Amino acid sequence: MHWASWSDFWAMGGYGLYVWSSYGVTALVILIEVILLRRADTDTRRRLKRMQQWEEQ
Repeated sequence: MHWASWSDFWAMGGYGLYVWSSYGVTALVILIEVILLRRADTDTRRRLKRMQQWEEQ
């Protein structure tokens, strides 16, 4: 596709709001997923460490 100006690019032929909000929502969901995965990883590592310490006793 060829756009005559940056404003045409951002407007996306009248579908700019849909296109850019879709990108935004997707980026937000991916960010939330990364945060939740890191939190789960941290919790799992803590739990495993506690289990190891309990077995050593």
